[in-house]
Amino acid sequence: MLNNKSILITGGTGSFGKQFVKTILARFQPKKVIIYSRDELKQYDMAQIFNASQMRYFIGDVRDQSRLKQAMDGVDYVIHAAALKHVPVAEYNPMECIKTNIYGAENVIQAALAAGVEKVIALSTDKAANPINLYGATKLASDKLFVAANNMVGERKTQFSVVRYGNVVGSRGSVIPFFQKLLNDGATELPITDERMTRFWITLQQGVDFVIKNFERMHGGEIFVPKIPSATIVALASAMAPSLPMKIVGIRPGEKLHEVMCPFDDSHLTLAFHDHFVIKPSIVFNTRPDFACNNLGEIGVPVVGGFEYSSGTNTEVLDVEGLRLLIEQGYEA
Repeated sequence: MLNNKSILITGGTGSFGKQFVKTILARFQPKKVIIYSRDELKQYDMAQIFNASQMRYFIGDVRDQSRLKQAMDGVDYVIHAAALKHVPVAEYNPMECIKTNIYGAENVIQAALAAGVEKVIALSTDKAANPINLYGATKLASDKLFVAANNMVGERKTQFSVVRYGNVVGSRGSVIPFFQKLLNDGATELPITDERMTRFWITLQQGVDFVIKNFERMHGGEIFVPKIPSATIVALASAMAPSLPMKIVGIRPGEKLHEVMCPFDDSHLTLAFHDHFVIKPSIVFNTRPDFACNNLGEIGVPVVGGFEYSSGTNTEVLDVEGLRLLIEQGYEA
């Protein structure tokens, strides 16, 4: 479905953007792939690797709506991946996080509507569900903006949906590269925030594949959540350095013990499909799509009342060997 399409990725020099570009250039024949981001060095470095004739590199910030409108001219699909996403950094720099994650989301929406974009998928995070940190709160606000945007389209063809998932293996700034750097530097112990802590895990390739599939599935207004495994931080440390002791250092500002992707309070809106969940909008759309049957003909069923999809109670749990395999798969991608 991406053949002869023009695709724009905000924050496209990040881990997701690079894997997405690698994937679509291998599988499809897109008309154009536009990387929209504000760091010229990262764009230069990426252009040395991805220099196909379809590639375009636009310097711009999601805080700049007029530049976004220029960049989206003639674009069919948009993936909104740009965000300030480090939890402690957001706690110390709240307004910067709000400007990028909330105002930036609104700018993407307005630019997509102005350009007549066909489909927009915004990347979210498990931290947007029942948020306790500013990053999660801004992404929840962003999710709400993208869902509600479907009632702003009027006669336009634009559809907006959200993809929400957990920690990505090997993504820049996440715990696995952090642990790996400590090991490479000769660490004699690994710092553990709390031995009870759990997280959802997904590889970059799985995340990219999920987004591509949801471009086909989407009606507009859904929050798509993949069914993925969880693991404890202790198991992760044991998988990466079985012979090293662990040092409990305490939870960082804004961290949770467990993450949630489908909250208890949204159970009446949640549908279970064979490999994912869909959280339906809490508001009524003019088009009134049947979210229980997606555009691929897959059928979802309502979850039981009070259902919550949490990393702490997830039935799919990775042990040490499972984590080693996941890490290997993540870095092979």
